[in-house]
Amino acid sequence: MDSRSGPAIIKPKGVVESISLSSRAIHHSSPSSSSKESHTSAGSPSKSLCSSASTSSENMNPYETKALREAVKTPLSAVDECPLLDGESIKGKEPDVSYICPYTGPVRGILTVTNYKIYFKSVDKEPALILDVPLGVVSQVEKIGGATSRGVNSYGIEIFCKPFFAFEFKEKYGQGEDWKIYDPIKELRRMGVPNESWRISRANENYQLCDSYPALLAVPKVATDQDLYKVAEFRSRQRLPVFMIHIQHYLYVKAFLSNVLSWIHPESQATITRSSQPLVGMTSKTSKDDERYVQLIMETNAQSHKLYIMDARPSVNAARGGGFESDAYQIAELIFLDIHNIHVMRESLRKLKDVCFPTIDDAHWLSNIESTHWLNHIKIILAGAVRIADKVESNKTSVLVHCSDGWDRTAQVNSVISGR
Repeated sequence: MDSRSGPAIIKPKGVVESISLSSRAIHHSSPSSSSKESHTSAGSPSKSLCSSASTSSENMNPYETKALREAVKTPLSAVDECPLLDGESIKGKEPDVSYICPYTGPVRGILTVTNYKIYFKSVDKEPALILDVPLGVVSQVEKIGGATSRGVNSYGIEIFCKPFFAFEFKEKYGQGEDWKIYDPIKELRRMGVPNESWRISRANENYQLCDSYPALLAVPKVATDQDLYKVAEFRSRQRLPVFMIHIQHYLYVKAFLSNVLSWIHPESQATITRSSQPLVGMTSKTSKDDERYVQLIMETNAQSHKLYIMDARPSVNAARGGGFESDAYQIAELIFLDIHNIHVMRESLRKLKDVCFPTIDDAHWLSNIESTHWLNHIKIILAGAVRIADKVESNKTSVLVHCSDGWDRTAQVNSVISGR
């Protein structure tokens, strides 16, 4: 495969990169084969995913072209071996590989694969050509040609990378003390906490109460720190019901703490709290401390004498012995939201990605989207969020949301409810 049959780096419309590699170790070409010809088996992915080098170069803007030509060059003497980061180790090395460059054609070199990256260095060019691709940005790998392919560089792989961002990124703002931008005390006060019903607890200041909760927790005013420890023992991963901080400013802080969102109504004081499931076990254990604590949350809202517990999981979890609140919680009503677990969501998202990339089948677009069930999952999450918002806004009733551990389905619903 030469430079005309498949470019080394393709960026159609700035969306994706691809790297074409071939190895004489994979297939030894006949000495009589012409280096100017490409023989690829029928149905090869290269026919649909590769274009000519001249075409790909024309589709690039001048900045992209210049950067692709110059950013990866380094003197031959600068790097003798594949540079490794701390903890990085070499998993494999192929000494005779050709990189199909869109500008100069095939480039011979050494391909090294580590537990972090794919690293290619040319051996016959000065300055040396370096390709350094972290495994985390690899989206797809496809084979070019087949075992019966003949000709120079007619058998190899094409590596597709995830959407390309930039060669260099310049932050909009200068370097500062980012950790001081967000102040949890100020954020709680912005929402009216502490008040006559809620206080700020430092029981988790060293994360000894719950290692996945923030250091400061808003809890019912009459609940002591000793009560919190007792309740945490009855909840999965010690994630007891708490009113946690809703962050609506500073996007990078929000990204870091986006799994701890909840809300308090500015007028009725109805709250949305979150937790993990109770550890009832197969013997249907109960906890008077947990029952009393849930009642204290209900009592912080003087406009209602009821609390809704929204279990984000499907109701079938109750039949299978999943932890949920029993009739012992007399002031609470349990409702299941029927949201699937994170593994089902991830698989659905993977199917959606496969439908959209690398090619789209227009003839079967709607049926392919339906088969992923992605829109159905989104509908269920939105429906659950609407139910909770209605209880808080219309009924002025506080709501406790949880799933198994309280950090996937719970976060999905709470972020929709409390987001702006």
